[in-house]
Amino acid sequence: MAQTQTLSEKETATRTPQPGLTITGTGDSQQDAAQPNAPPPPPPNGGYGWVCCACVAVVNAHTWGLNSSYGVFLAYYLANDLYPGATSLQYAFVGSLSISCALLTSPLATIGVRTMGTKPTMMLGVVLEAASLICASFANEIWHLFLTQGVMFGVGMGFLFVASVPIVPQWFSTRRSLANGVSTSGSGLGGLIYSFATGAMLQSLGLAWTFRVLGIVAFVVNTICTILVKDRNKILNATQLAFDVKLFKRPEYLLLLGYGFFSMLAYVVMIFSLANYANYIGLGASQAALVSAMYNMGQGLGRPLVGYFSDRTGRITMASFMTLVAGILSLAIWIPAKHYATLIVFAILGGGVGGTFWVTIGPVTAEVLGLRHVASGLNIQWLFIALPCVFSEPIALQIVEGSGSYLGTQLFTGFMFMTAAACTFVCRGWKIGEQQELERRYGGGDEIDADKIAYEEEASGHGKKAGRKRMLVDCLSFKRKV
Repeated sequence: MAQTQTLSEKETATRTPQPGLTITGTGDSQQDAAQPNAPPPPPPNGGYGWVCCACVAVVNAHTWGLNSSYGVFLAYYLANDLYPGATSLQYAFVGSLSISCALLTSPLATIGVRTMGTKPTMMLGVVLEAASLICASFANEIWHLFLTQGVMFGVGMGFLFVASVPIVPQWFSTRRSLANGVSTSGSGLGGLIYSFATGAMLQSLGLAWTFRVLGIVAFVVNTICTILVKDRNKILNATQLAFDVKLFKRPEYLLLLGYGFFSMLAYVVMIFSLANYANYIGLGASQAALVSAMYNMGQGLGRPLVGYFSDRTGRITMASFMTLVAGILSLAIWIPAKHYATLIVFAILGGGVGGTFWVTIGPVTAEVLGLRHVASGLNIQWLFIALPCVFSEPIALQIVEGSGSYLGTQLFTGFMFMTAAACTFVCRGWKIGEQQELERRYGGGDEIDADKIAYEEEASGHGKKAGRKRMLVDCLSFKRKV
């Protein structure tokens, strides 16, 4: 077998498209296998990947969806003096604690995937989440809820979430965003279903047995999904670093972190404030609950559509525009929404685009870092957005209390969405510059395999440097699909 040329030798010899950088179907697989940094085969783009997609969607329904029903628990706690001496702020803190613990667990979950594998890590999350709900059924003091429904549930949710998020992008190429949209829609649909189910069970079964039923259902369903799901970490030679500091040297990745940070400042305010805003404009408790349910329905319906069109218009482009639309809706519809019907319309439309971050972050991270670094990149992202997830709603409430109206909070939400969109527009300019440089060096667009070229350090480096120089120039160019 003849020894292959290095990339630099090929580059010196010719500027024509290089076999080592494209998938032609005639490559020597034995030679690729012998190379420690050999690029992986292309994703199946379907097949068993759809089973994995469905499993992740169901897991999301029984983690984030279950967590979305906390508003129902909160109303029940406030209406019934179950824990003597507990304040409304303490009850609210239980819900925030679960979200922050889920995100802060990401380094441990990543280490778990690296050392034990995806399934054992997810199974640990299954046990912790189910145990937290069962234990919460025996709580008789507020600090018991902090430890069970707050910390323990959040840690279990984090192990399930962090371990499962990178799976779907590994199975798809041209359908990656559609699949990710379907998988993340489980959060919205789960929130819709469990908001109604939890309310009904609290009335008929009481608090303790509601916790127990939810714990049993979550354990059974999440266990089945964990058994069925499969990752492709070994095939992709995926990195599983808990905190890869090298990523901070990439300006394009810092823009991605900004996208997450500002999106969460707006998203959490929107999802937690709508019911309270409904009360603020004079609507009843049942109408306020329906507004929240409609927001979750909007997420369940909108996320697959965002994913579907991302694959056709470009993933970074779709993330940019839908986040911008979320900001515009906050300013154009939420501010003048003084009646029930208008607020319902905003809840559905806002739900459809407000969670764009969750639909696009996996595929966009793959576009920016390559499939091999998705898990590490997402791990830092979860840590980075923990702060806005915890403090965005208190900021919003302080604005309301200080001004006496919701106008400041609505403006804050809209402008944070727009700032997040600005980050992705600039990142989009980087991607366009990278593509142009790779095409100039190694051939036309149809002959460039982005996932494969990421394994060629020199080729990848040329594209990244060129993109950084042109990110501000090309961010508003619409001649390319990125």
